[in-house]
Amino acid sequence: MKPIVGVVPLYDLEKQCIWMLPAYLNMLRACGATPMILPFTTDRAETRRMFELCDGLLLTGGQDIDPKLYGEQPIPACGKPCHTRDALEDALLSMALSTEKPVLGICRGIQLMNVALGGTLWQDIPSQVQGAAGHETGASGATHHPVRVRVGSPLWNLIEKNTIDVVSYHHQGVKKLAHCLQPMAYSSDGIVEAVCIPEQRFCWAVQWHPELSWEASPQQRAIVRAFVRASRDWAASVHQPKMPGMGREDEPELTMP
Repeated sequence: MKPIVGVVPLYDLEKQCIWMLPAYLNMLRACGATPMILPFTTDRAETRRMFELCDGLLLTGGQDIDPKLYGEQPIPACGKPCHTRDALEDALLSMALSTEKPVLGICRGIQLMNVALGGTLWQDIPSQVQGAAGHETGASGATHHPVRVRVGSPLWNLIEKNTIDVVSYHHQGVKKLAHCLQPMAYSSDGIVEAVCIPEQRFCWAVQWHPELSWEASPQQRAIVRAFVRASRDWAASVHQPKMPGMGREDEPELTMP
């Protein structure tokens, strides 16, 4: 069976509603998972129940994280946070780490992971980091730039590349890295672009957007497929087959939506 990946949706503060970019879902389906969009809630029991339905978690992009969560006051360039989402993702990440359920963070996902585990963020890279590389092009859309992969890291072991091109669209980033996170890639200005927790089955996060480049990039597909494979393996380790002889399917071939 395909693993079920819980996908945290984005939130429209103006309309006060959740929404989703199809690219996240298409990427997961093509790489062998069944995506499930999770509702926003602050109820702990409800959060636990929907967490239990998932074999892996995808933390997507979205709003800036509340700076008060890492001991700072917001600067003018910091966007308005979504407190419910901050709390939900913090709870889901905590549950995932306690059960070694696989997690992949994208963009905001790496920032949330870092803050939840004790790190801090640059609230606005363009105004706070001298000589910062282009991490976004503003309202017109994302930008492409290379990142340097740390040799010997799990990411390097997976893709065996010293540098890769990524699609990026963010104005915040990792400032002080949480102690339990291991850096796996950097941008040219030294900002951490990918992290993992080596002790976990699979807990990775990237600052870039693989959902915008997985079709053209073998490296981005490899990252997502490694996450899906870990989610399937986790499910196989905890779920008993319903009938004798029923096992998990082999990893499917990549399919394009």
